[in-house]
Amino acid sequence: MAQHSAEILWQRGEQSFLDNRYSRAHLWRFDGGLEVPASSSPQVVPLPWSDASAVDPEEAFVASLSSCHMLWFLSLAAQQGFQVDYYQDQALGVMAKNAEGRLAMTEVLLRPRVCFGGERQPDAEQLHALHHRAHEACFIANSVKTEVRCEPVLE
Repeated sequence: MAQHSAEILWQRGEQSFLDNRYSRAHLWRFDGGLEVPASSSPQVVPLPWSDASAVDPEEAFVASLSSCHMLWFLSLAAQQGFQVDYYQDQALGVMAKNAEGRLAMTEVLLRPRVCFGGERQPDAEQLHALHHRAHEACFIANSVKTEVRCEPVLE
């Protein structure tokens, strides 16, 4: 069993709190030493109580799904002898009411664009199969109720 951790730090400081007019800006610390500025989304909590330049949980959710898919895709492509030179995903998460009537990330659309080098190039069927296998293997996608779809951008 593998364990993964993150430290989340928020401090009130001198700001008011009980009037609900406090900064949602906080810090994410990871085991490798990286610190990431984080905040609520300005779409959820308006400025100035959010920090639009920081990562919000919804963005991080979408990014973690996209990143996990990409890492599996790269591994599977290498195993099959396809040299990936470039991978870009313009992933999009949709916040809407779920079946229980609560706001949730109800859908994440991955739109990877992959460029291959070398002599061996996957055809469209092989490319879709790689994405399908990557989706099935992705730990994060296997951990959520959100529908995660992948629509590769073909060159």
